[in-house]
Amino acid sequence: MNKDTTNTRFVSLICLVATIGGFLFGFDSGVINGTVAGLQKAFTSDNVGTGFNVASMLLGCAVGAFFAGTLADKIGRRAILIIAAVLFIMSAWGSGIATGSADFIIYRVLGGLAVGAASVIAPAYISEVAPARHRGMLTSIQQIAIISGLFFAFLSNYLIAGTAGGSTQMFAWGYEAWRWMFWIELAPAILFLLALFLIPESPRFLVASGKNDKALAVLGRLMGESAPEKLAEIQASLAGDHHRPRLRDILDPKLGIRPIAWVGVGLAAFQQLVGINVVFYYGAVLWQAAGFTEEHALLINVVSGGVSIAACLVATFLVDRIGRKPLLLVGSFGMALTLGTMAVVFAMGALGDNGALQLGDHAGLAALIAANLYVIFFNATWGPVMWIMLGEMFPNQLRGSGLAVSGLSQWVTNFGITMLFPVMLTSIGLGGAYGIYAVFALISAFFVLKFTRETKGLELEDMEG
Repeated sequence: MNKDTTNTRFVSLICLVATIGGFLFGFDSGVINGTVAGLQKAFTSDNVGTGFNVASMLLGCAVGAFFAGTLADKIGRRAILIIAAVLFIMSAWGSGIATGSADFIIYRVLGGLAVGAASVIAPAYISEVAPARHRGMLTSIQQIAIISGLFFAFLSNYLIAGTAGGSTQMFAWGYEAWRWMFWIELAPAILFLLALFLIPESPRFLVASGKNDKALAVLGRLMGESAPEKLAEIQASLAGDHHRPRLRDILDPKLGIRPIAWVGVGLAAFQQLVGINVVFYYGAVLWQAAGFTEEHALLINVVSGGVSIAACLVATFLVDRIGRKPLLLVGSFGMALTLGTMAVVFAMGALGDNGALQLGDHAGLAALIAANLYVIFFNATWGPVMWIMLGEMFPNQLRGSGLAVSGLSQWVTNFGITMLFPVMLTSIGLGGAYGIYAVFALISAFFVLKFTRETKGLELEDMEG
């Protein structure tokens, strides 16, 4: 197809709506950051209990990602996002009204189902409507939305806690500040639900479902006169016997799942093994452990969120120019260096009389600089690029099932890292924890070199698996 007939405005609208799911993914993940003290006080939980309260959402994420990937091949990408929007609303309201760990965990798991579904389906949906030459840039906007959600969660937490005098203090209408931190999410969740009715179903799902007339109509709106040619290409990329995509398509008699799926599983796991969500979920606790006050710790989160958005813009600019693989390699080595620096600084810190880590002025500044450089490296590389690759690396026949197993890997690893951090904090300290994350960052570079395949500029119909 030599002539570009893409309807840029329509594609942009679709991507914008889909990325609201990414914003909610980020907000729902980050809002817990400022509520940990409130949860400990309200539910009188110990370190392990607090870890489970924080990590419970991730169980829902793992289930949501796995079943969203499989169900997306049955009921459609947009239908899954609509279900996710409803779950976001239920979780935001319920987490704020919870009176004990049990009901709080139920509502957080519902939110996790939504986050897991949005995390894999939104980038896949964007990949399936975006032209190949701009697909990386448009899909990377999903990561900007995720980080924007985190940023606004951090900012609203900071403002609410600052106004109330602390996350455990009363804020408005007789409710504690930490409850309002969850309720703020209701506004974007309702907006997401309404906006989803303005966009069409993925044309590649429609073709796989045998709805060629509807697919042609959507492709016509997306790419004009090139639509019939693209319809034929999509049809040719599916299974020879024309069966609908299904989970067992990903199976392999020798390896369990196909090699391309193992690459997806590895990319998804390594994105979490570098410890990024420790910063997202426990940032306030981390910086207080390093000697900062709660107010300053929450402010540092806001600064880190702003830095993250700027870093994502770098990825948006570069990903379709230099490719996915080079960015992943730069990120791996950059994160290994900055995580190693933090590990050394934290390991050299002294313990105060209250058992808290005490850093001198220079050491505290070094840790803060290294932490923000780490966040920059992650969000300019692995943050968006892993999701871009998951959305585009699988052939059309395998995309739903590939996303299912990769998404499950991502969130199970996330759960393990999040659950272990409070235990690691009291056993091997911040220095030991960050040393482990640095080692995984280094290993991820070798994984990228050995196993990943560049996807820049390739049509989805040209992906091999």
